[in-house]
Amino acid sequence: MNQIVWPGFGGGVEILMLACGFYFLLLFFRETRSIKVFLGLLVVLLILIVVTRVFHIYALNWLLRQLSVYLAMALLIIFQPEIRRALAEIGRQPFLAAPVESRGYVDSIVEAVMLLAERRIGALIAIERTESTKAIQDTGVKLDARVNADLLATIFFPHTPLHDGGVIISETRIVAAGCLFPLCQRPELSRGLGTRHRAAMGLTEETDAIAIVVSEETGTVSISTRGRLSRDFDEDRLRRFLSGVLAKDVPGTSRWTRARQRLDLSLDGIAKSETRAREEGTHAS
Repeated sequence: MNQIVWPGFGGGVEILMLACGFYFLLLFFRETRSIKVFLGLLVVLLILIVVTRVFHIYALNWLLRQLSVYLAMALLIIFQPEIRRALAEIGRQPFLAAPVESRGYVDSIVEAVMLLAERRIGALIAIERTESTKAIQDTGVKLDARVNADLLATIFFPHTPLHDGGVIISETRIVAAGCLFPLCQRPELSRGLGTRHRAAMGLTEETDAIAIVVSEETGTVSISTRGRLSRDFDEDRLRRFLSGVLAKDVPGTSRWTRARQRLDLSLDGIAKSETRAREEGTHAS
């Protein structure tokens, strides 16, 4: 009579590690466009495996085994942007990196954006976080000025030399203007998206910066982060979002809680988690 053999301590640890690995992979890649590619490849592979086993197609089964190494390399290439952002996200956790200082320039940015939106003046503002944007800064005119609402509005005023490019803000300073941002080339994007919106998404695909876009046609304020775009920000929502993202880590929140919350790479996840951390710090004080 066959007996059920339970895995020993080593086997239990191995199962736990695999389960945690798959869990965190799903957290990293959920709500990203690559998860659809991953699920499609997984479904195709499962179907091929089932078909080859049921119909005894040994040649195809052997071929799948031989191609497994190349499939793994293909997955690394396909998911390269998400893997890079995931590793950068791990490096930004509080137990590996120093807390980010509070940004006191949020009000100035919001004031400038609302002024530009009211007058329907197109604008593109990127706020650098932990990943350097020096290569993008080199495409524009270097500045070293304190963030000021009037200065930001003046830069984007029509017919000025720098109004067509993007502004980059780093460490409470306007470091460059008239910059050329990389354009997002995703084919599924709406044709109605303008160049500024595509540039904002392109920059945030390559870095963890926050990009603010003001449409010159409608005056609509949009924000792009992690390559995703969210529209129709009013003054209050914009201020709450920027304050939540740029506020320093809250001491009252546990390290594990902050690390778990930051695993959500979507725009809404970032806004909710970091705004929640800021509010918890306010209540604790």
